[in-house]
Amino acid sequence: MDETSELKKQTAGVSNDESNEKGKYMTFKSGNEYFGLAIQYVNEIIQMQEITAIPETEDYIKGLINLRGKVVPVIDVRLRFKQKPLEYNDRTCIIVVNVKSTVVGLIVEKIAEVVEINEDNILPPPKIGHGEKAQNKYVYGIGKVGSAVKLLLDPDKLLNDEDLSVVEQANDMNMEEEGEV
Repeated sequence: MDETSELKKQTAGVSNDESNEKGKYMTFKSGNEYFGLAIQYVNEIIQMQEITAIPETEDYIKGLINLRGKVVPVIDVRLRFKQKPLEYNDRTCIIVVNVKSTVVGLIVEKIAEVVEINEDNILPPPKIGHGEKAQNKYVYGIGKVGSAVKLLLDPDKLLNDEDLSVVEQANDMNMEEEGEV
């Protein structure tokens, strides 16, 4: 996974310097589209690992992982966007993000690159009828990168209130463990 290692180097330490983050996006592939997440939300990128399923949750909430002793809920981005499920492979990885003061893992098909997109190259998403693609409600802008476009995600919208209860339960588990140590 050389590509992932290289991207880890690009993002390592970035979250400590906010002026360095402005306009930088971690891009990844889901289906036929490329999405971007503002780099300030990205904690790290990890390889797929064993996921413990949580009964009676949405299908896109794949379960929980143990990340250096912390319990982290993971969401399959493809399923969240109501795309066809894809079998995980050696390019599948988890982007660990911090959303609304909670840590969540996003399972993505393939990491693309870290790109810089100036604000003047970000357009608002097209206003299309509500019966359109599910992922459009998570997109806050369209970033132009050369001749390509990246759909820029609002990570806050990836999680709904029900998802947050799963995340809060995981956080409660982390707090209890820290209290016992």
